[in-house]
Amino acid sequence: MRLALTLTGMASARLTSNVRGWTIGVGICVWASGAGWLIAHYLLSSEGTFGLAGSPSEPWWLKAHGAFAFLSIWMAGLLGGMHVANAWGQHRRRWSGGTLLAAVLVLIVTGYLLYYVGADRPRALISALHWILGLCLPAAYLTHRLTHRFRRR
Repeated sequence: MRLALTLTGMASARLTSNVRGWTIGVGICVWASGAGWLIAHYLLSSEGTFGLAGSPSEPWWLKAHGAFAFLSIWMAGLLGGMHVANAWGQHRRRWSGGTLLAAVLVLIVTGYLLYYVGADRPRALISALHWILGLCLPAAYLTHRLTHRFRRR
């Protein structure tokens, strides 16, 4: 992937349309698979013989979410090197970009912890943080992406 140089000689922070498309596509897929799991887990569960029985689609949503989460971690690394490193020095949208980056990092850490933490109470807290933050992430992305359109001139 080529980086365009600006007049100052610095690499541009602007993403190519391919990278932006992949970022948005992976983001939509990881969000939709997480939302699908939430629906299957909380809304489609039924009372079974031995207590609450999960939806048959729940494991498939979780597997899809894990696969797209893996891609999103790769995209976060790509964006860190291509976009964040070049944009940070420009001091534009640093607050919204930093918030978005922090939210993604918290989602990565909580996703990792959900895989390994077995105790019920900590797991429930980590799970709630993960899915609430995950559901809100599109708003953070849109804030970062559209902030420049609403600034005073």
